[in-house]
Amino acid sequence: MLEILFVLGFFFMLLLTGISLLGMIAALVVAFALMMLGGLLAVVIKMLPWLVLAVAVVWLYRAFRQPELPRYKGRRLP
Repeated sequence: MLEILFVLGFFFMLLLTGISLLGMIAALVVAFALMMLGGLLAVVIKMLPWLVLAVAVVWLYRAFRQPELPRYKGRRLP
């Protein structure tokens, strides 16, 4: 929600200072891209403990699992 308010405030401040429409669109695209990357980075940092926990669980599962024995021996053809 704050990102949308930031972009709207940014747009109106550019409009009030007399920047051209093309300059405003370019500035909005750049601001949107930076805010998107910042949001994705925040989500990754927030999810990092759960990702580490999932990797640890899979590693422990594979470490303590018994190796599977083959059910039958394949016949070799001459």
